[in-house]
Formats: sequence, C-alpha cells, structure tokens
Amino acid sequence: MLEREQEPGGIPRHSHHQGFGPRHRPTTGPRYAGRLADAALAAGAALRTGVTATGWAGPRTLDVTGPHGLERLSASAVVLATGARERPRSARLVPGTRPAGVLTTGELQQAVHVHGQPVGSRAVVVFTAGADAVARAAVDTLRTAGAHVVALVTEGTRGPLRSPRHRFPLLTGSTVVELTGHGRLTGVRVRGDDGRCALLDCDTVVFTGDWMPEHELARRGGIALDPGTRGPAVDTAFRTAVPGVFAVGNLLHGVEPAVSAAAEGRGVTGPVLAHLAGTDPWPDGGAPLRVDPPLLWAAPNRVRPGGPPPLGERFVLRTAERLTAPVLVVHQDGRVLDRQRLPRTALPGRPVHLRARWTAEADPDGGPVHISVMSDSRRSGVGGPPILAV
Repeated sequence: MLEREQEPGGIPRHSHHQGFGPRHRPTTGPRYAGRLADAALAAGAALRTGVTATGWAGPRTLDVTGPHGLERLSASAVVLATGARERPRSARLVPGTRPAGVLTTGELQQAVHVHGQPVGSRAVVVFTAGADAVARAAVDTLRTAGAHVVALVTEGTRGPLRSPRHRFPLLTGSTVVELTGHGRLTGVRVRGDDGRCALLDCDTVVFTGDWMPEHELARRGGIALDPGTRGPAVDTAFRTAVPGVFAVGNLLHGVEPAVSAAAEGRGVTGPVLAHLAGTDPWPDGGAPLRVDPPLLWAAPNRVRPGGPPPLGERFVLRTAERLTAPVLVVHQDGRVLDRQRLPRTALPGRPVHLRARWTAEADPDGGPVHISVMSDSRRSGVGGPPILAV
C-alpha cells in the first residue's frame, strides 16, 4: 500500500470526532484508521508511507517517489483508492482579496490535530446542502482550537445543525459574495435569497462539503471517467476500462462515509483475487449507466449482465433537488427495465439507493442505461417514455 502521508489512515486520521466504524461501535477517526492499518499489517501487507505515485509507465506500472528517491513498481493488479478532496475557495470562484485564514475542513483538521497550529479566534463555516455532518466536524475542530463560531452559511434552504451544543446563527439560502481583508481575513460578506447583504466579522473561514474525486492519477493513466461522478467509470466488480486496474472508495463518488469506503475496499478483494487467479477474464464493453436531471450521478456506472451484483445489491445515486417519494425509472433504448418508488424523501447531499434487480434486462451492446425521475403525471405506470421531474 502506497500512502503519501507519513502515517497511514487518510482523512479519518485527521478527524477526531466520533462516528467512524460500525454503527453499533463507533469510534474516532484516528482509532478507526489505526485499527485498519494494524489489520493490514497483520495480514502481511507492506505499508509504505511518504510515497507518492506520480504517473504511469505502463498499464499496471507506476512511477513513484519517496524517501529513497524515484522508483518504478509493476503489479498484476492495481487498486486505486485515492479518495476525494474538497473544492478550495479558488475553485468555488468566491470573489474578494486573498488573505490568510481561508481553509477547507481537511486543512483545518490537519492544522489543529496534526500540526497543533492556531487557526484564528472568530470563524465562519460555509457548507453545501447535505454536508451538515462535515460542517459539524469543522465546528468541533474550531472549538477544539479555541475559536468562536460566528455563523454557518449554506445555500440550502434546510439546516439540520441546530442542537443545544451548537448555539450559533445558521444562515440558510445564503451565498458568500466577498472575502475582505489584507494579510489576514477580516470579514465574509454574504447575500441572502432576498438580496440583502451582511458582513460577518471573522478572521477564519472554512469552506466544506463540496467534494470531488481525487482523480488525477486515474486521468494520467488514461482511465475513462464517469461524467456524473467525475471519478473512474467502474462496473459492479469495481473494474475500470483498463485491464487489471480497479477503483474503490470516494475516488468513485465524493463523498460517502468512511464505513462505506471501507466496505468497498472489502468488496473489491474478491474480484482482485479472481483476476490474479485468472478465473475471471477482464470483460469488454458493457452499457454505461447515466442519470437524468435532477439526479446527479450513479455508482457503479457500467452495467454488464451476468456480472456480480453491486455492493449491497444496490446502486448509489445523488439528487440536486428534494424529491418526495419519487419513482425512479430505468430505461435503455426506449425500453423500460424497471420502476422503483423510493420509500422516503430524497435530499441533496444524501445517498439515494436503487435496487439492482433490473441489471439482467440490460443489453450490454445497447446504448446507455438511463435513470430518470418520473413526473407526477406518469406515476400511474402508464406506458411511454418517462417524463423528467424538474
């Protein structure tokens, strides 16, 4: 295992809040990461830290750099698990000056929990819809560092963050329109959905929740990316389009909880062992899985009838809009493969699950399989192409 940081564990190692591991026995991020690292060592894996994969010299040959210089590693199988990253202020196109004190949650947690650095005294947290858990983690980290949380800001219309231990203003339907200050941040200007603006006095702002897969290494290897997730396109066995290269975790879909990423890590072991044993030839083709608005993406996103079911026998989706008990329609080349009514409201930033009972009906040589949201007028199940809900 190649890990570019000095200790294994990834994001959980920096996340000191509870909630990692099995639901019946949650623990902190560092303890969770430590348990997995110990299990890997006990199984005989070599954990090489401080090593970065910089590119590819062949289909399954990596150029890496580490404490001992440059190196080239070849393997029969490569599993990419490079995770996801938050979009920084620059990628969010937030106007204003460029002072110190502008962070992502990852940078905040590393500064506080890894390096013991101060982060300021008055902070604003800006989060996307559905990212309340990560926003809570940012708040807890700021309080650990002794900072006062001035406000939380989100463009969403709902905020489940109110609780007795989180006493601060929650500004919903609000957008950051300017950062002020020279040298050090002095304020964050926000605009509400009514057009009114306010300047929040602070010396730190944390942007969180807008995740994207860390796909640079996959892209350099010529691995096809899914247009929805922006991570590698994979089938239900986590196989990419490049023979011998698998991908798992939040590289495929930024971002799911650590327990989901770990489950995919366990789930890929069977396909990897079958590939190494030569008992499961690398498949060709397969139909791409696409989603129509307001859905954002689906994972896995290639369908090969006869292949294994996806993890948990369901596909994971995301929506850009709140959908009340929606009906999802799976269709390919004008054929309806399945209709499923979800039992609960689908919310932005939260996982939506689609059962995989329809995959045997898909034509691997046909066009893309689409997942659409049926409009109210078509929920009776009458034939005809589905109408998208907008």
